[in-house]
Amino acid sequence: MSHRIGRLALAVLLALPAAASLASPSAASVRDRAPASALRIPKPTGKLPVGLTSLHLKDTSRPDPWVPRAKARELMVSLWYPAAKAGGARAPYMTVKESELTLKEAGASGVPGDLLSKTRIDAVKDARPAKGRLPLVVLSPGFTKPRYSLTGLAEDLASRGYAVAVIGHTYENVATSFPDGRVAECVACEVEPKNPAFWAKVGQIRAADVSFVLDSVPAKYPKLIDRSRIAMGGHSVGGASSVAALLKDSRLRAGMNIDGTAVVQVPSGGLAKPYLFLGSEAKHSPGKDPTWDQSWPNLTGWKRWFVVTGTEHASFTDISVLSEQLGIDDGADLPATRSLQITRGIVAAFYDLHLRGKPQPLLNDPASRYPEVKSVG
Repeated sequence: MSHRIGRLALAVLLALPAAASLASPSAASVRDRAPASALRIPKPTGKLPVGLTSLHLKDTSRPDPWVPRAKARELMVSLWYPAAKAGGARAPYMTVKESELTLKEAGASGVPGDLLSKTRIDAVKDARPAKGRLPLVVLSPGFTKPRYSLTGLAEDLASRGYAVAVIGHTYENVATSFPDGRVAECVACEVEPKNPAFWAKVGQIRAADVSFVLDSVPAKYPKLIDRSRIAMGGHSVGGASSVAALLKDSRLRAGMNIDGTAVVQVPSGGLAKPYLFLGSEAKHSPGKDPTWDQSWPNLTGWKRWFVVTGTEHASFTDISVLSEQLGIDDGADLPATRSLQITRGIVAAFYDLHLRGKPQPLLNDPASRYPEVKSVG
């Protein structure tokens, strides 16, 4: 998978492995540039107020695949949805403990431990959902990334009338806080070698996590979720894992891979469900990533392959937005706010077409609205 992180922004914000050893400006200078209170995710673009609740789900049908002594697979899931009305206490971006451990893992000294937990979002904590049954989008983050890294995308989809379940894949990120105070750290990060067999395991674990979430969330919110309109997407290995999930679970109608090496290949027998590749021009144009080249012919249904000029791997997540606010160069030429705008627009168009049946001319000519986007397939 792509883990290009040679700047403090990626180390401080999401603490990828070995980030502490990278040459970078001092953490204190980051703090001076942008106080914690200044960090925020750009407002969602839809018309609806947004609610957010955290779900603790326990799958007793299987032990945890990373920690077998744990006899059940436990997940934390962020559920975003349109709220019945605006107003109320804002939901936190992440917990204080998760912020502390993320920054500690990054070796970020001189930074307040609660820095990331104070990032402002628009969603109201545990707001009453609006009436009506909604299409559901399941999102999976990149390896080592918390579910919060997709907040900017999830919040926007919810403001447009979607329920969005973002899965925290336990033991695959630096810190997952549970309601009883336990904190699960990244066991999978220590597994070596990270070879094709490792990534295949990650893909299958995530597919099983997605199916369990589809068993659990619609059952918990039967008046909120339309079981006939469900799709998946994700960033990095979260996007790559959508192939395994779509093959495994007939409830998923469509899927997308956002800038992820296709470690779970589309089989030669084909995948007929609608599918979208969205990635950086430098890494995912034809001929740049053989895994996308190999997968493309085997996608036998509706499909699109878009690349965005000036982007890097982090450009499609909150990492780039927060880096920009901290005044740190994350390596992308395209401003982070523009990257988020493009990502939100294309992702929403994809789900509007395949879960709502609304024609989307944007998906036939993305450059008409976003000149930075090239359609290559």
